[in-house]
Amino acid sequence: MTILYKANPERGMQWAQHFAQKAPDVPFRLWPDIGDAAAVRYLAAWEPPADVMQTFPNLEVIFSTGAGIDQFDLSGVPQHVAVVRMTEPGIVEGMVEYVTQSVLTIHRDLFDYAALQRERVWREMPLRAASTRRVGVLGLGMLGTAVLNALRIFGFDCAGWSRSPHEIEGVACFAGADTFDAFLARTDILICLLPLTEATRGIIDKQVFGTLPKGASFINVGRGPHVVQQDLLDALDSGQLHAAILDVTDPEPLPREHAFWTHPRVRLTPHIASATRPETAVEVVLDNLRRHRAGLPMIGAIDRTRGY
Repeated sequence: MTILYKANPERGMQWAQHFAQKAPDVPFRLWPDIGDAAAVRYLAAWEPPADVMQTFPNLEVIFSTGAGIDQFDLSGVPQHVAVVRMTEPGIVEGMVEYVTQSVLTIHRDLFDYAALQRERVWREMPLRAASTRRVGVLGLGMLGTAVLNALRIFGFDCAGWSRSPHEIEGVACFAGADTFDAFLARTDILICLLPLTEATRGIIDKQVFGTLPKGASFINVGRGPHVVQQDLLDALDSGQLHAAILDVTDPEPLPREHAFWTHPRVRLTPHIASATRPETAVEVVLDNLRRHRAGLPMIGAIDRTRGY
């Protein structure tokens, strides 16, 4: 019952080492060395091959090597094949670090100080207490909840929005379409951590930016297609938005001529907010393999009807 890895080759070598140490009895192979295709029951991939079921007729589980599965084309994956998101702690820790740093960059006026530095101007700006800055997170899954718990430590006024109701200590939780505008209206720093589905594609648009308080800022660590990019640029240029920090774009990488590269109120990073750590990812996958063999629910298994 072979597990096949098809993602970053360098990380794949690390996966192979950890599998050899932790589960030497589990046959492990690296793409494109698939061996006996009929023996492949488990696939760990960032993007499965297009003809996945024709290639691996006995496939039972597809593990995403990332926190999302929007890069998967599930139309060719039958219902009996489980699809599982990556839930290892390294993804959470990296995301918390990135978002915390981004919120503090905005909160402590580092965009403005960078502009002053370019102009060689030495000038202080009034310092706001974190308790007066309202942070809102779109998406209250594993990552969104962890981010909010970290930001609460600094004293930020925290809220979160999701499609279904949640309860998080110290966080004002909003749920459903009827509460979306109220959530946006009380948010000074908006953070997108939504899964990408047909329902959330293009959800961050001119209406969203217009509903935020004037001078709000935006952080996108979800997916690039969540955002209508021209609407974001228009909101920045009009002053409705103060700044944007983008770890994801559409497409990736951006064309060299794209306005985001040079916009003074945009900071770009190349989809590095968090990454799967091979040592802990292998432990999570091995635990799910044991669960699957025992007929138990796997951690991170997606709901096909929701798309995440």
